Amino acid sequence: IGSSLTFASCLLCFTGKPIFSVDIHPDGTKFATGGQGEDSGKVMIWNMAPVLREEDEKNENIPKMLCQMDNHLACVNCVRWSNNGLYLASGGDDKLVMVWRRAAFIGPSTVFGSSSKLANVEQWRCVTILRNHTGDVMDVAWSPHDMWLASCSVDNTIVIWNARKFPEMVTSLRGHTGLVKGLTWDPVGKYIASQADDHSLKVWRTVDWQMEANITKPFSECGGTTHVLRLSWSPDGQYLVSAHAMNNSGPTAQIVERDGWKTNMDFVGHRKAVTVVKFNPKIFKKKQKNGSSPKPSCPYCCCAVGSKDRSLSVWLTSLKRPLVVIHDLFDKSIMDISWTLTGLGMLVCSMDGTVAYLDFSLDELGDPLSEEEKNSIHQNIYGKSLAITSTEAQLSTTIIENPEMLKYQQERQNSAQANSGPGSAGPESSAPKLNSVMNGESLEDIRKNLLKKQVETRTADGRRRITPLCIDRSPSCLQGFLPGAVQQRSNLAFGLLHHRQGPGGQQGRVCSLLLTSASKIEPMKALDSRFTERSKATPGVIAAISSTAGLTPLDRPKDPIIPPKDTKTKEDTSSDSEDKMAVINKNLTFGKRKPDLLMDGGEVVEKKKKGRPRKDKMATTITQPFTQTIRVAAPPAPVAVLKLPTPSTQKAFSLQVSMEPSVFLEVENEVSLVAGSKLSQLRCSRDGRDWDTLLPSSVVTAAGSSDILAVACEDRMLSVFSSCGRRLLPAIQLGTPVSALHCSAHFVMALTAGATLSVWDVHKQKALVKNESLLTILTGADTTVSQSLLTQQGVPVIGLSNGKSYCFSSSLETWTLIADKGDSLVQCADFRSCLSTHDAPVSSGPLAVMQGRNLNAGRLASRLSSTPHHLQQSMTLAFLENQLASALTLQSATEYRYWLLIYARFLVNEGSEYRLRELCKELLGPVHKSAATAWEPTALGLRKRELLREVLPVIGENLRFQRLFTEYQDQLELLRNK
Repeated sequence: IGSSLTFASCLLCFTGKPIFSVDIHPDGTKFATGGQGEDSGKVMIWNMAPVLREEDEKNENIPKMLCQMDNHLACVNCVRWSNNGLYLASGGDDKLVMVWRRAAFIGPSTVFGSSSKLANVEQWRCVTILRNHTGDVMDVAWSPHDMWLASCSVDNTIVIWNARKFPEMVTSLRGHTGLVKGLTWDPVGKYIASQADDHSLKVWRTVDWQMEANITKPFSECGGTTHVLRLSWSPDGQYLVSAHAMNNSGPTAQIVERDGWKTNMDFVGHRKAVTVVKFNPKIFKKKQKNGSSPKPSCPYCCCAVGSKDRSLSVWLTSLKRPLVVIHDLFDKSIMDISWTLTGLGMLVCSMDGTVAYLDFSLDELGDPLSEEEKNSIHQNIYGKSLAITSTEAQLSTTIIENPEMLKYQQERQNSAQANSGPGSAGPESSAPKLNSVMNGESLEDIRKNLLKKQVETRTADGRRRITPLCIDRSPSCLQGFLPGAVQQRSNLAFGLLHHRQGPGGQQGRVCSLLLTSASKIEPMKALDSRFTERSKATPGVIAAISSTAGLTPLDRPKDPIIPPKDTKTKEDTSSDSEDKMAVINKNLTFGKRKPDLLMDGGEVVEKKKKGRPRKDKMATTITQPFTQTIRVAAPPAPVAVLKLPTPSTQKAFSLQVSMEPSVFLEVENEVSLVAGSKLSQLRCSRDGRDWDTLLPSSVVTAAGSSDILAVACEDRMLSVFSSCGRRLLPAIQLGTPVSALHCSAHFVMALTAGATLSVWDVHKQKALVKNESLLTILTGADTTVSQSLLTQQGVPVIGLSNGKSYCFSSSLETWTLIADKGDSLVQCADFRSCLSTHDAPVSSGPLAVMQGRNLNAGRLASRLSSTPHHLQQSMTLAFLENQLASALTLQSATEYRYWLLIYARFLVNEGSEYRLRELCKELLGPVHKSAATAWEPTALGLRKRELLREVLPVIGENLRFQRLFTEYQDQLELLRNK
């Protein structure tokens, strides 16, 4: 094979009957096959875990087959999962398309009428039967975002079904004069392509369902036929590759360029007709060698080709030869191919009744681009993705299928009306209107942009500034590939052929896919150069693909007075462009807005007003035991040993260490002199009961909780007592004098003058943090500790004089940043619309204490009226994700739940389905356990599935997500019934 490629051939028992179709579920946990049963068509759903891992295959407790459905009356030719994974569509020789969906367990779990003891682990039921075809259904395909389902048949037609309102039919495409055997959607939803036995490939527009192109030349020589003609569209939308084509009497897979539907290239080398072509869902870029400096590399695609000659070839568009060819993989023709969503695994099925799994590595394929980068490519080439621009009217007439969903929709409308009553502060405070957000932009914004094509902002003095919006609608400058050296083609030589045979009987030339030509550039290269050049010329344009690290940051305007221009070259778009987050420069400068804002080193600073101090500046007695502020003298000149200030020794002092129960502590130093040493007395009163003890050195500082008391003495000894006076730990010798001491629950924290930190769990008699140096966070000579605290979970938190707060994570064994008062994300994040009236704000948690009143739900957001929507959205998203991560590290469960719900509301408001699905998936966890399952059912003691139950009503407020809502609500019900 000439590659480290590994593949396992997994025989899935179909009693030797052909398997005509295979498809992997989007979440990668299961896959479906379709074929011929004994007396019916068979659809089967299999568990992926035993295919991927040998130990799971041998484990009898892990099921291999999850469900078997025998409802089709004749052979099943195609099975396809919807993009959201909620539905499975199957088409068969009984002229029917069936749509399946997971159901709760009903009745017996064995397959009805089967003699075998096969038990269904999952129950899938047919929710709709689509009847219109008058002949065998050969292929089915879901459009991007599952708006439509297409099916094609030997009745020469293609039927488009409305997937939002089954069994409604949108249209029937007629034009083929032979059996239609393959379908594929353009990834941005603009076209659907079909291939038939009439020796033609037709491209249809989705905007009016008319034919865009009819390609016949590559197929004119084709004799004979194949059972299927599964063609495929590349994930960047630039190429359509057909099945069964011919060149010079040799079988090929024809490459059709989107630009002008040119047919200058094909994949050659298979000895018999190509039956199936399948593009990898990912776009890749060259993998960087460890330690090497990143070189500019062009994104490329990966394509698998299967043939009647029983062999499989895998191609990268950056190589002129196939990456790998596997001969005689099966005993009969290859019927179907399915990639995993990660792009690293592939299932191939054959007429001989077996399925093979192939496993690739990143070294072989390259580094996949993220969804954001992929969306950015779509947006930059095609503008708005038609797959998602269903109009407001369409959404408002959407039938609400789920009664629970209807309840949340009505609640939302009621609250919107209540908020827009006479007492409200105007339209801004009311809840967002139903369906008001599409694809990360409000419909109002889209409407305005379509009308104006320009951006209007106000300058500091109130004048309007209008920036024309540059929309590049030019056809992409894709000129085909650079022709390489002439080479004789034999049936065995795999290569990419360029230029068909001319009238003079010339041999086809092998095309080089190396991206080096200046005049004719490979499309993805053209995209790269075109956009990076433009971004140099125009400040504020996002480069499509950066050669170093994905998306390039926004160019900052040179003049701080001019607000950043709207950086969109086109309207926000495509499959998940709502998740395309611009990289934000932390010290992004904003123009002056109001006189009470001062520019200071590129950061926005509030002027201090005269008069009484703000509330957050006033120390309260109640928080004394929880946080301790250390008064710091003017920082001395930097010295070799870094020191923190230490409390001075007093003759006597007292403090209250707990309110409930009431615990008071009194210290009196040098009460008596015994054998040359001065004794100090510690007296404690707990709910009226007193005890006292003596210590051989003066007490410098003390701290306590309702459970324990800790005192540090001048001789650097630390003693810990129970609240009844019993010594709990032997005296601990500290390396340097103590700077701050804290107790919380049964944890003790000591911060020393030598800038080291230790935390002990007194119950377990164990160190959680051991002499950890603060040197890593004390950057700069004048930075010192201004605040320190210990949480109820024993997590130490340090606030510095530069406005940053860190906590030490004992699980990660490192300092983590949890708050930064100078962070522009904190100041500019706007999540006011996501705050719920039901949730009381968390003001007492450690995260809130460290962030203080600084966190004011976008206190600058209103002044940043010129900030583009997607930039504001990016900042808010980044901020909310920081809050979630910080609450997790601090082990603050109430704050984690609070910010999780705000985060979910924000994703729903912004229409960010990709992240919302990821969040739900993490909270739900795997439905079937396997050896590789690392999912934890709880987070900070909160049950994740209970959190999902709280998140679902939030999702239920946006009608756009009703499929997502129903899917996860059903999964929760299933798990509850188990």
